[in-house]
Amino acid sequence: MLKINNLTVQVSNKKILENFNLEIKKGEIHALMGPNGAGKSTISKVLMRDLTYQISCGTITYNDEDLLKMNTTEVAKKGFFMVSQNPVEIAGITNAEMLRTALHDAGKNDLNILEFNRKMVAICEKLNLPSSFIHREINYNMSGGEKKKNELLHLWMLEPEFIILDEIDSGLDVDALKTVANSLLEYYQQFQPAILIITHQKSLLDILKPQYVHILGNRTIEENGDYSLAEEIFKHGFTRTHIMSESDKDE
Repeated sequence: MLKINNLTVQVSNKKILENFNLEIKKGEIHALMGPNGAGKSTISKVLMRDLTYQISCGTITYNDEDLLKMNTTEVAKKGFFMVSQNPVEIAGITNAEMLRTALHDAGKNDLNILEFNRKMVAICEKLNLPSSFIHREINYNMSGGEKKKNELLHLWMLEPEFIILDEIDSGLDVDALKTVANSLLEYYQQFQPAILIITHQKSLLDILKPQYVHILGNRTIEENGDYSLAEEIFKHGFTRTHIMSESDKDE
């Protein structure tokens, strides 16, 4: 599904990732872990085609297509969806307006307005959100937890095939984290998307249980394993692996 081969990424002539390799197939859950500043969020920005991050070497293919030739809109139309630790606020545009437009643009016109509203109400109930969120401006004046749930409202409506969770657990209290994680687990069980989780927290991974765990350090993936590798990191920290030098710490 996704194949990253020998990727080198730099910002302002400073290398952030080098010889980065990763392959994710449909239905797989991967966790990318590493010390703060290791560059974990960089890969999410590259995949979503943030052109601040310059590719000096390597390839990224998605279903045998060259992802690096796509812009952000084209990547989204291919089924990518990212939830970041700080979702952007968009005043003046409601959730319903954005989602109707996005579904229409993606050629998903099978829901009439009544079915569309019923589906949004049901998802709000699932996420413990008031139904008034349907007509709220996108993430505007929402708390951190509300923003993450609001992003999941978008996810359930758009039904993406490849999900990037960039520290989605940041700023969530215990109850909100359980709601978010269990909703993601339910979505995964229903649709079997590929998921890339970028995190250094235990609670989210305990629920989603990634099959593959990768440790990022020295600008590349230094170690691969299954969920037991994450458990070892939580117990002993990154010092038990090869971690990057202080001079290389940069997002």
